[in-house]
Amino acid sequence: MRRTEALQGVRMISFRSVLDRYEAAELNQIEAGELLGVSERTFRRWCRRFEEAGEAGLLDRRLGRPSPKRVPVDDEAEIERLYRTRYRGFTARHFHDHLVHDHLYRWSYTWTKLFLQSKGLLEAAPRRGAHRRKRPRRPLPGMMLHQDGSRHEWLANHPAMDLIVTMDDATNEIYSAFLVAEEGTASTFRALGEVFGAHGLPLSLYTDRGSHYFLTPEAGGPVDRRRLTQVGRALAHLGVEHIAAYSPEARGRSERMFRTLQDRLVKELTLASIATVEAANAFIREVYLPAHNARFAVKAEQEGCAFVAIPGFDLHEVLCIEEERQVGNDNTVLFHRHRLQIPPSPLRPHFVKARVRVRQYHDGTMAVFHGPLCIGRYDAAGALIGEFEQSAAKPQPPALAAASSRARGPSRTLRAASGGGLDGARPSLTAPSRETSVEDRSAPGNGPGGLTRKWPLENPLRQRTKTERAANSCAT
Repeated sequence: MRRTEALQGVRMISFRSVLDRYEAAELNQIEAGELLGVSERTFRRWCRRFEEAGEAGLLDRRLGRPSPKRVPVDDEAEIERLYRTRYRGFTARHFHDHLVHDHLYRWSYTWTKLFLQSKGLLEAAPRRGAHRRKRPRRPLPGMMLHQDGSRHEWLANHPAMDLIVTMDDATNEIYSAFLVAEEGTASTFRALGEVFGAHGLPLSLYTDRGSHYFLTPEAGGPVDRRRLTQVGRALAHLGVEHIAAYSPEARGRSERMFRTLQDRLVKELTLASIATVEAANAFIREVYLPAHNARFAVKAEQEGCAFVAIPGFDLHEVLCIEEERQVGNDNTVLFHRHRLQIPPSPLRPHFVKARVRVRQYHDGTMAVFHGPLCIGRYDAAGALIGEFEQSAAKPQPPALAAASSRARGPSRTLRAASGGGLDGARPSLTAPSRETSVEDRSAPGNGPGGLTRKWPLENPLRQRTKTERAANSCAT
């Protein structure tokens, strides 16, 4: 049964019911027309037709008549012939383009597609989902965190800065937000440290494909899961899944949140007369975020929490930049234009040629590790700090001090050239003393009775003259 025929039957039943109530004086013509959804005049016309022809008089007179906009039968036959003989296998869109361009066709693409499908010349494509379907929220807090940065002029009379926001997917609650000059690895570790330290480890982190998050060999292509960035290494060490977004629409919640922040936060900072970045970060943390979460956070779908507590775990040593280096001959490590001097250690006299790991934290401080042990901590300028600064200032043992003084003292050649002679030179640890006889120092076969002339004789040989040589030859 066609839909029009079914609707015609429903209208007939409704009219009979209202007509009976009208004839019983329960309704007037105006009320009866309102119940049927028609005017009073139409209801009187339907009553007259029903009295004259019964139910047949209420049938829609347009049914069974061809539409004046219908494609002529001859045109339908021509279209079917063209497709079967000349355009076989074309898609509906391609075929319609040729009809319009080459055959002056004036019918719509939709009609062409439906006509070919009705004739069995094309198969209907399977129904696809929406181009962008709203992703449901995670049911529990801690199952997925969003992290992103938005560059905007957040403070008056300041250049544009990045606002780093970490929010929960289940509740839309912002756990961390602060301003930095530029988004990067350090800002990411700072935000993750704040969230992980306060709530625990989440199951996954959803970010864009920025260079500090992922390595992307080709622009717009998939990320490289084998070569990890510093952020990827830290998340893999903690067991947190790192999910990459491949379009801004995929991060719709973050984008909508930043639109709200760019409108509200800027006005709140201006209203509070915030003039510095430090004051702005304190205001965001202590004043704005509690009010924002109370206004925009939603209730999670399920009760509970998916954060994993990590008591006693030092996140500071994981959420940092870590690179391997080799100690130089001067017992120092070169790291990002900083030469880090390794202080004295009870482990070994020095670490020359040893492989060490240098860690740089989000506040700029650094540390050097040999295996699991820390052998030096430094400030942002590369100077020793803490207990290592004190150990470097302590006096060294005599043996190490003597070795150090020898290593730092001038050479014998320099002392001799400066007029100090060799009398004040340090004694050699391997060579014999200077009081040793000259004969003891000679090489074998180089003594007075040797056959070589390297050793001076008591009566050096004088070169003979020609007369002496001739006389000597006559005597023999």
